[in-house]
Amino acid sequence: MKLFRSFGTALQDYTYFMYKYIFLYFVSFSLSAQIKGVVKDSISGEPISYVNIWVENETIGTTSEVNGGFSLDVKKDKTIIFSVLGYEKKKLKGTDVGIVQLNPIAYELDEVIVLDKKQSKQVEIGNIKNAIFESFDNGPKVEAKYFPYQDSYTKTKYIKEVTIFTDSRIDNATIKLHFYSVDENGAPGPELLAKDLIVNLNKGVIKHRFSVADYDLVFPKNGLFVAYEKLLIESNKTGNKYQPYVLYNFVERDYFYTYAYGKWTKLNGDEEGKLLIYEPSINLILSN
Repeated sequence: MKLFRSFGTALQDYTYFMYKYIFLYFVSFSLSAQIKGVVKDSISGEPISYVNIWVENETIGTTSEVNGGFSLDVKKDKTIIFSVLGYEKKKLKGTDVGIVQLNPIAYELDEVIVLDKKQSKQVEIGNIKNAIFESFDNGPKVEAKYFPYQDSYTKTKYIKEVTIFTDSRIDNATIKLHFYSVDENGAPGPELLAKDLIVNLNKGVIKHRFSVADYDLVFPKNGLFVAYEKLLIESNKTGNKYQPYVLYNFVERDYFYTYAYGKWTKLNGDEEGKLLIYEPSINLILSN
């Protein structure tokens, strides 16, 4: 009889344990699962490609595909941030993600001015002396290089080209390039372009040059940030990694800005104002 009661108690304990385990499993599964959705224009209903998608305050993110589709393995109670040039930023709880509609921003068109660009002179800025290039399998982030203004730029004030040094294992890898103004705090502010600049990269270790002359960009007198955004899309994927690898220079700076956790984060130097960091190898070519 004693043995029977022990067995019964053990059976009850086991039943209780399994019930608790199954309950916790389903609770956990309901909170942590693959979130799938599609990003669309709220007016036209057209899909929006290459949207930057982040989990707020975490290092988890992805990019929407050409058809606007995306997926994230994350707890559904997390806040997801959607941002892309030309649209208002949007935050949603993971439980509310499905068809994500972004509102387009109405740009006020500037007066058309015919610029006197002779382009008889040009200068490349951003070169690092004794540069040592390194590459990283970096994840979803936007990293910027700051270009301060110099008085000598009055002679070559137009931004003609942007260069970026990459190591790609595939042909036609794509990244997004950004030009940011400088806000009142010295951080990356509003973008200087009205539409995304998506560029294709060739296979190999190459310094690519891309013309931006048609945008008529004048170098701002308070400087600017030029950044690249890695696109976590299927066409860039090789195995479980994404191409390309952007090459970096190891440099000393007073500060450095990186877009992570769904926001710009500033890294400051030490007490002596020194900060040794890896900075993306981006240069600018100016012309008159």
